[in-house]
Amino acid sequence: MSKPSFTNDDYELVQRDILFKGNFLSLARYTIKHRLFNGNWSKTFNCEVLERKSAVAILPYDPKLDRVILIEQFRPGALADPKTPWLLEIPAGVIGPNEPPEKVAYREMIEEAGCEALSLRPILEFFVSPGGANEYLHLYCSKVDASTIDGIHGLPDENEDIRIINLSTDEALEKLYAGHIKTVPALIALLWLQTHREELQEVWF
Repeated sequence: MSKPSFTNDDYELVQRDILFKGNFLSLARYTIKHRLFNGNWSKTFNCEVLERKSAVAILPYDPKLDRVILIEQFRPGALADPKTPWLLEIPAGVIGPNEPPEKVAYREMIEEAGCEALSLRPILEFFVSPGGANEYLHLYCSKVDASTIDGIHGLPDENEDIRIINLSTDEALEKLYAGHIKTVPALIALLWLQTHREELQEVWF
């Protein structure tokens, strides 16, 4: 028995109500129904969805020195962490209207890491948490010269206070497996780098 393959024709957004609208996100209530795997339609139901703009995240990697650049910054969403709401991440930013993701990557590398992206390699794209949010992320690896990357960066008018963490790839992977890196883009990017490390050194060196 063949399994059904669903498309955008197999759901109906009956109504969308904005419950809250802020500077960076909105909370909406969807009234929706969709086709079921047994061929019938679900009942109409309500669900809340956190609506955010699509974003870009970039792992800066120096293939010559075999080093990665992580950043550390305060995150209000991590206040529940028992140790600290300052998290190890990778540079990231939202995509503006009609803005190519690659352009965002180059911009955010300068703003958040204080360095130039010498080349970009797409890793993958994914929904961050589709059970309750619509945020879509474009993930890249960027070639950099890590020899001079250091300091504090970010845009003060966006309340950014970002510290550079310049590590060997092995040190970054140790932090990953020790549970010190808790953000999805950084987790995925470092795991990807672990399997593509030698390839990037051959292509980018």
